[in-house]
Amino acid sequence: MDEGRGELAEIAREARVLLERERARGRSRFVLGDAGASAGVVGPGSRALARERVEDPPRQFAAGPDCLTERGSAPLPSPETAEVLALPGFESVVPQRPVAVPIPTSQPLAPSADLPQDLAALATLVSTCRKCGLCETRTQTVFADGAPTARLLLVGEAPGRDEDAQGLPFVGRAGQLLNKMLTAIDLKREEVYICNVLKCRPPENRTPQPEEVERCLPYLEQQIALIRPSLICALGLSAAQALLRTKASMTSMRGRVFEFRGVRLIPTYHPAALLRNPALKREAWADLQQVRDLLRAGDAA
Repeated sequence: MDEGRGELAEIAREARVLLERERARGRSRFVLGDAGASAGVVGPGSRALARERVEDPPRQFAAGPDCLTERGSAPLPSPETAEVLALPGFESVVPQRPVAVPIPTSQPLAPSADLPQDLAALATLVSTCRKCGLCETRTQTVFADGAPTARLLLVGEAPGRDEDAQGLPFVGRAGQLLNKMLTAIDLKREEVYICNVLKCRPPENRTPQPEEVERCLPYLEQQIALIRPSLICALGLSAAQALLRTKASMTSMRGRVFEFRGVRLIPTYHPAALLRNPALKREAWADLQQVRDLLRAGDAA
């Protein structure tokens, strides 16, 4: 009996260390059950409460809600139905509902009088922009794709090679995955509005430089003001940091609902990051479900 109690005490100590580490990284919940096994959460008597998995890149993605999993793998649980782990002293780590986090300096966004008041004219202006050095290396500008009356606006970082060649955002491998992600939450690409912070491709797809973001951000803000979406999804760290004017990490931002100039904003991983690191797909699916649920709540209001 004493030996069993000692083992339980050791498991509890290891669990507390684990949760402290994950709370510091910004993680707010652990999913148990069948999905828990895939995340490294194992049964009683094990000394490892959770381990991060290292997975090979997926060979094929399924359509529908399993779009972020390989065919044949276990489906991802929704945050509403998954069992949530909370040990004594860590109840505050597990949020009951997504919490909106307003940005103190945020002001309601209205179209700028200094820029065109319709999207077609704005796109024409962007196509001639020479405010930064990217105009020297681009093939063409990449303005947007989708419905100008969309309720959901998706913002990425910048065009890549395929986008620079075709003049449309998210048309490469990451774009194909984004299409499947949208299908998983019952949306079609033509029903949403897709754009990037930068309208020109950075050389070798490098991270946008601060001065490039500052030059291009007014164009994005004008797009948002003209479309007036009910929800923004920031795809990737660069997009989230640019819109929210923050240096916070993605792990500390995702899972929360922010406000950008009166519009709710959900940060999540860029589809390209999911292709590079499939271990992120579970968190990305939880974010997609949150996007879906907020849109449905708006329909019911």
